[in-house]
Amino acid sequence: MPKFCANLTMLWNEVDFLDRFAKAADAGFTGVEYLFPYPYEKEALAERLRKHGLTQVLHNLPAGDWAKGERGIACLPGREGEFQDGVGQAIAYAKALGTKAINCLAGITPKDVPAETVHETLVKNLKFAAAELKKAGFPFVVEAINTRDIPGFHLTNTRQTLAVLDEVGADDAFFQYDIYHMQVMEGDLTPTLRANIARIRHIQLADNPGRNEPGTGEISYPFLFEAIDAMGYDGWIGAEYKPRTITDEGLGWFAPYKG
Repeated sequence: MPKFCANLTMLWNEVDFLDRFAKAADAGFTGVEYLFPYPYEKEALAERLRKHGLTQVLHNLPAGDWAKGERGIACLPGREGEFQDGVGQAIAYAKALGTKAINCLAGITPKDVPAETVHETLVKNLKFAAAELKKAGFPFVVEAINTRDIPGFHLTNTRQTLAVLDEVGADDAFFQYDIYHMQVMEGDLTPTLRANIARIRHIQLADNPGRNEPGTGEISYPFLFEAIDAMGYDGWIGAEYKPRTITDEGLGWFAPYKG
C-alpha cells in the first residue's frame, strides 16, 4: 500500500506552521514534506519530527526569491554560486532532519538568454547537486511543473525531464512525478508512471481542476493508487494540494490508507 506524507506548506494553513506537525500526526500521517525548511531553525523542526514520530520525507533546494516570483535558480546563468551555496544549505538541513530526498526546482526560463546557455547552466548545476548530495547520502529528485500555474517554468513534462537527467548521468538522481502537474501537461498518468517507475523516487498528488484534494476532480485516485501499488513503488506520495475548506474536512480520501 502506498505511503502518504502531508505537505505542510499546503495543508493546515489555518494554524501556524510549527503546529502543523501535530496536525499531520493526529490525522494519521507518518511523514511530512514541505517546500522550504530554511526560515526555521533546524533544531525546532527536528524537535517537532521527534515529538510526533514523523519522517521528514522531502524538502526543496533553496529556490531564489520566492516572494518576488522566482521558482528555482538552477536554469539561471550567473546564479551558479548561489545555487551551489543552496546545495550546501539543503544538505545541512537534511542531515539535521533525516530527510529522505531533496528536490530541485529548475526555475522559470530566463528571457533574452540563448536556449543553449540556459540548458547548459541547468545540466551543470544538476550535475553539481547530484554529486554533492550523493556524497552526503541523500537522493536527488527533479520536478516538472505545469505552465498554467507557473508560466514559463523550464521543465514541463516527463520526457523533457528524463532527458535532462540522462545528460546529468547520475545514478542517484531521479524524477519527482507530480500527478497534478502531469495531468495538466500530458495526461496518460498510469502508462507514464508504469513506463518510468524505476526512475521515480517521489510522487505528489492533487486533483484537477482546482488542485484540491483527491475526489474533487477528474482523476480516479483509487484506481491510480492501486495501479501504483501494483507497479511495486515503495516510495512516498506527498499530499500537496489546496484544501477546498479546512484541511481536516477534506481528508476522507486518506481514511482507507492510514497505517
